[in-house]
Amino acid sequence: MTTLEVGTELPSITTSFTRATLVRYAGASTDFNPIHWSERKAHEVGLPTVIAHGMLTMGTALRVVTDAVGDPARVLSYYVRFTRPVPVEDTDDGSTVTFSGTVTKVADGVATIALQALFGDTRVLGAATAEVRL
Repeated sequence: MTTLEVGTELPSITTSFTRATLVRYAGASTDFNPIHWSERKAHEVGLPTVIAHGMLTMGTALRVVTDAVGDPARVLSYYVRFTRPVPVEDTDDGSTVTFSGTVTKVADGVATIALQALFGDTRVLGAATAEVRL
């Protein structure tokens, strides 16, 4: 487990979302919205291509926290605002997103962690914070 004190930067995670990732996630989550798999439907709603599921992005970001604390049951709260979608081109490499976190507060046995998700230079999550029991 990582020692959590104000200013601690948690180990980052870089992951690639591919079209295959989206299909697997759709099956697991039962979110079959066609903007996650149909280029035509994505274009019909004004998107440049299909996009990753917001909850997939959100869940992957929380891995930064759960990997650092070692026990997902220690997560007390988690909040995310979706700011930009993650477009996923139809390539073998897909789209790479880097997730990171920094401890911003420690009080009364609880650490608050600010999370960041970057697709290139674009922040795809805003105000993402988790609270964990120490």
